[in-house]
Amino acid sequence: MGKSKRKVPGINASSTADISFILLIFFLVVTSMNSSLGLDVRLPKPPEDEAEPPKVFKRNNFTVFVNMNNQIMVTLGDKEGEEVEVSDLKDLAKTFITNRDNLDIYPALEKDTIVYVDAANEEHPLPASSFEGRGEIMVAKKHVISLQTDRATQYQLYFDVQAQLYEAYTELRDSLAKARFGKPFDALDENDQMVCRLAYPIMISEAEPRKYEK
Repeated sequence: MGKSKRKVPGINASSTADISFILLIFFLVVTSMNSSLGLDVRLPKPPEDEAEPPKVFKRNNFTVFVNMNNQIMVTLGDKEGEEVEVSDLKDLAKTFITNRDNLDIYPALEKDTIVYVDAANEEHPLPASSFEGRGEIMVAKKHVISLQTDRATQYQLYFDVQAQLYEAYTELRDSLAKARFGKPFDALDENDQMVCRLAYPIMISEAEPRKYEK
């Protein structure tokens, strides 16, 4: 007499969807998302409709172009563009902005009196009394750094180039803070930090990426 086959009961999967949904919610709640890093950039105010663009002399223009092959080309005034490494940009920008040797190929130095506003009340300007010589400083006020990229430029390289240019201003402000106030920039109060920002305002113009056909 043959043995009867024993039926194996099936698995009850009716609650599988509920369990999966609960697990999904659990992981969404407890998992931390990495936030993308970037630079804090204050966008300029939109130009007035009938405002004419300011004239920029060639000696005042420092152009950085990153092409489709991720090569960085730097052009200064009438000079031909030359290829540089991303690590060179910060020092090149600082030399261009300060023009300490007063060279004709860099922006002309002008004597300026820095006047800042009280951080607590922007409507009432206060003289920069902390500056020696009544706040006078020699600066290249009319310099412009132009950043241009190709649509095929790698994002990471673009961010690295941008960071180097902004770091140039950060270091210049820090050097001025130490020379004039005897403290690093981060240790100054808001008013003295304003002085350093006005002495070295960020003058970086970023154009829309272009696409070149082969």
